[in-house]
Amino acid sequence: MKRTPEKNLMVFSGRAHPELANEIGELLGSGLVPQSAYAFANGELYVRFEESVRGSDAFVIQSHTAPINEWLMEHLIMVDALKRASAKRITVVMPFYGYSRQDKKHRGREPISARLVADLFKTAGADRLITIDLHADQIQGFFDGPVDHLMAMPILTEHVKNKYGNQPLAVVSPDAGRIKVAERWSHALGGAPLAFIHKTRRTDVANEVVANRVVGDVADRICVLTDDMIDTGGTIVKAAEACMEAGAKGVIIAATHAILSDPAVERLRNSPAVEVIVTNTLPIPEDKLFDKLTVLSAAPLLARAIREVFEDGSVTSMFDGHA
Repeated sequence: MKRTPEKNLMVFSGRAHPELANEIGELLGSGLVPQSAYAFANGELYVRFEESVRGSDAFVIQSHTAPINEWLMEHLIMVDALKRASAKRITVVMPFYGYSRQDKKHRGREPISARLVADLFKTAGADRLITIDLHADQIQGFFDGPVDHLMAMPILTEHVKNKYGNQPLAVVSPDAGRIKVAERWSHALGGAPLAFIHKTRRTDVANEVVANRVVGDVADRICVLTDDMIDTGGTIVKAAEACMEAGAKGVIIAATHAILSDPAVERLRNSPAVEVIVTNTLPIPEDKLFDKLTVLSAAPLLARAIREVFEDGSVTSMFDGHA
């Protein structure tokens, strides 16, 4: 018996960020597979898909937002359900990779939770991961399988070029470790000069920076402060203040993931930044929107990556060979 193989694209979404998933489904022209999902009285989660998934090329979308443990667990349960229902290939699409900041041991007796998350998805049945702007590139190696590491930089730089391209710019990295990313930003913005923030982080208090100073010339320039995420906003706001103290003409903050834990909104609203540019990899509630905030959609980027994977194309070609 011979049969010509047919590929069947099916897109699934958890409940953490349905707006992004629906936009991706519309761009792909496939929509989302209907499902039943709810929590039992004791908090246990239940998921069941309402259509047959046998033999499908399944893409499971979930943003790891707060409460992160609940949505991460739902994501794992969805993968397990697909595996047990005989999906042919399961690709986990996590616009934001939960626990990505715990990618190494800073001190003794600490976990490497980013590796644990990768192991959990592999055990659940995932064949491939798609994510955007990991906190550290080496996390790609934590998962035993293909990892498509997408970059939101083209989305963000396009906005910056269109709005501020006629003014002298400087690209500022929030720390020395992200200089390579800042170099790519500089190239995308026509060779804007580079600078970085020298900072001292406290080991006994989470999310607290002790001191900042700018290394590089930012005088009379619009500083583009780039980072992968904004959590409480302390680091990026201190960096913006340091840029202004160093003689910058103005500051733009650009980040991929808007976690915006309290008191981030208050800090950003009162910061010297003229605009805060983020993507919608994570849902942003209405009460966390403010005048300076610009939210750009990551759906076209994710939809194109899903299409390339499904059609056995090249995800790397989306970023001129740099992905």
